[in-house]
Amino acid sequence: MGVTVIINFSFIVFSIVLGVGLAMDAFSVSLANGLKEPSMTKKKICIVGLAYAVFQAVMPMIGWVCVHTIVEKFKNFEKFIPWIALVLLLYIGGEMLADGIKAKKSDEEVVFEKLTYKVLLVQAVATSIDALSVGFTIAKYPLVSALVCNAIIALVTFIISVVGVLIGKKIGTRLGWKADILGGIILIGIGLEIFITGVFF
Repeated sequence: MGVTVIINFSFIVFSIVLGVGLAMDAFSVSLANGLKEPSMTKKKICIVGLAYAVFQAVMPMIGWVCVHTIVEKFKNFEKFIPWIALVLLLYIGGEMLADGIKAKKSDEEVVFEKLTYKVLLVQAVATSIDALSVGFTIAKYPLVSALVCNAIIALVTFIISVVGVLIGKKIGTRLGWKADILGGIILIGIGLEIFITGVFF
């Protein structure tokens, strides 16, 4: 594993780029959350960003640990990752889509439901579980460097997630029931993207 700390300019750039790549799913889900709850408070927006940031940092670290300890068992589990993400996001997105369709048919004024912390937890797991595989990417790093890399990933994810919610809030009230449908489609699309990428590529 080694004790040399690898932190330089290229390391920081790589970590930021990796963080941006991993945060795209979190951004899309944050956008959907902003659409769903346009009245979300600043405190809750920060909690949403923090939830995604923590999981996006923890998952690659778990992968790193697995690579350095139980690599064979981890490889066996890795094939289930896209399926788990697909099921979780299809469930959440399907519910949101159904709410939007119901509101459209009833032609009533839309009542935006607040994002619960239970749903937020499921979202955070679903959008970050594929980051377990990043453990292989950063396996070459010693422990301290891996921790710094994941801290950068967390910061990037937090910023991108907060921006996603703010954009969603801006347009959520204008869309009415369409916000639920759009949000549901986004979540289902992310689930399919993770699944297709993980299984076929």
